[in-house]
Amino acid sequence: MRDLFDRMNEPAEVNVAPDRGRGVIARYRTFLPVSESTPIVSLGEGGTPLIFSPRLSAIVGRGCEVYLKYEGLNPTGSFKDRGMTVAVSKAIERGAAALICASTGNTSASAAAYAARAGIRCVVVLPAGKIASGKLVQAFAYGAKVVAIDGNFDDALRIVRELGQRDDFAIVNSINPDRIAGQKTAAFEIVDELGDAPELHLLPLGNAGNITAYWAGYREYRDAGKSRTLPAMLGFQAAGAAPIFHGRVVEQPETIASAIRIGNPASWEAAKEAVRDSHGVVDIVTDTEILEAQYWLATHEGVFVEPASAAPIAGLFKCCEPARAPAYPFTKIPEASRIVCTVTGHGLKDPDVMADRLTTLNAVAPNEQEVLRAIEES
Repeated sequence: MRDLFDRMNEPAEVNVAPDRGRGVIARYRTFLPVSESTPIVSLGEGGTPLIFSPRLSAIVGRGCEVYLKYEGLNPTGSFKDRGMTVAVSKAIERGAAALICASTGNTSASAAAYAARAGIRCVVVLPAGKIASGKLVQAFAYGAKVVAIDGNFDDALRIVRELGQRDDFAIVNSINPDRIAGQKTAAFEIVDELGDAPELHLLPLGNAGNITAYWAGYREYRDAGKSRTLPAMLGFQAAGAAPIFHGRVVEQPETIASAIRIGNPASWEAAKEAVRDSHGVVDIVTDTEILEAQYWLATHEGVFVEPASAAPIAGLFKCCEPARAPAYPFTKIPEASRIVCTVTGHGLKDPDVMADRLTTLNAVAPNEQEVLRAIEES
């Protein structure tokens, strides 16, 4: 018995990858624009789970497998951290003293966090009254200087572009190619886990940097011999903020999905190329469809995402209805397809959309009978 206890107390042999917890640059350095002299600013981003979704797979049918790339588990709760680690590291390498960005929320949270990590200032320009509270509080918590304007995201980005001409600021929006370089690492992770690229990849489509980044990542991995195939890229815009779908700038974009409330995407042309070259499509989903998909995903798969992240889930549901399916290069989803949906941000980013449900929470007397009665009424 003593020998058994002695063995139990011996330190276990743990095989830990040397780059674990060190972020996407440590893991994919050879694919990123960094050198040995680049000072790496990381919060351990990346490595987010690729979650198999049995219920979505059953809905699609035909032997298909659906996976969720859950980017809400990055350090600040969204996919933006992948690009921010590269953008901020390169900005520090170039001697930047301050970061600046326009934001619908997630970029501001990420930029502020990585600026704090790097020990430099961060300025956030955002549309007043248009940012989800969960995201806005992050920018303040990380110490950013937040400037609200009486306009929309496109106005904010125009101002940031102008300020970026000065020597004072380094822009960390997705117009910065270092941001796109970092975000493509999500495609690498998917291939590493699946062994090849999926047949279909669905994403929300706002400023269009993410679909651009994923497509670049898939192509680079194939060219490096790490995968054999490429996926069709399917981007979903909110019906009230769908400039790429309609082929024109939307002057006053409106949608409950604040992260994709953008009327003139910065990566418009690159996203169009990604969709065209991958034989994919851009389509729209309504706010009602987005909120229904958000609730369905939380209650059926236990994955809580912000509204914009639910756009590809709503889009997948749409693909499964022949009468409503968009004009894809195929009439229906091919058999045995592996389908990845990127859900870009955590649901706690935007708690306001659930506020009406919180108001229906009425207290009952603290006894077993009343609690059981309340359970039966629900």
